[in-house]
Amino acid sequence: MFGFEHLIIHPTGCHVCTTVVVDPVTIIHRVRSLARLETIQYSVEKVITAESGQGAFGFLFGDRLLLVAHGTVIAGVDLEKLIPEDLRVEDNVLYVTLPEPEIFVATLDNDKSYIYDRERGVLTRGDVNLESTARQAAEQEMVKGALEDGILDQARQNAENFLYRLFLDIGRYSDIIFEPPTPIP
Repeated sequence: MFGFEHLIIHPTGCHVCTTVVVDPVTIIHRVRSLARLETIQYSVEKVITAESGQGAFGFLFGDRLLLVAHGTVIAGVDLEKLIPEDLRVEDNVLYVTLPEPEIFVATLDNDKSYIYDRERGVLTRGDVNLESTARQAAEQEMVKGALEDGILDQARQNAENFLYRLFLDIGRYSDIIFEPPTPIP
């Protein structure tokens, strides 16, 4: 029809078909190497309520939805930030200063996330951006919850444990000591 591929989805038990048109052109903007040591993954569920137009006339013009969001938050240490000064050997002991742990990925699982309920006012079609806003808020809340639970501390500990075993297996050092990073003034 338009030179595009068509994918027709027939949900189980549903007599209504959804057509998805896929543009055959994929543009890759940038490729770069990563040296990230992912050391912890949280699986998170969060319930988000998003609403607009909920004033005195909300029953006419309002829009409200309840999103059950499932997702993951992955953290670890970016070894690309490791510089030669972060490693030193004294008396056959390796001293290592790791970069600060960070959140690498916080994303929703679209297969498991869903709109549980949506209420639109009598005179509105609803806010077309409300679900996107709810999904963005869900990702932010997942990160916030993981941070409050100590994901970065656990990411550091897991990185140190993994690298300790790796460096000992190399067999060149009698011990490995991880030093805290130098505070930035």
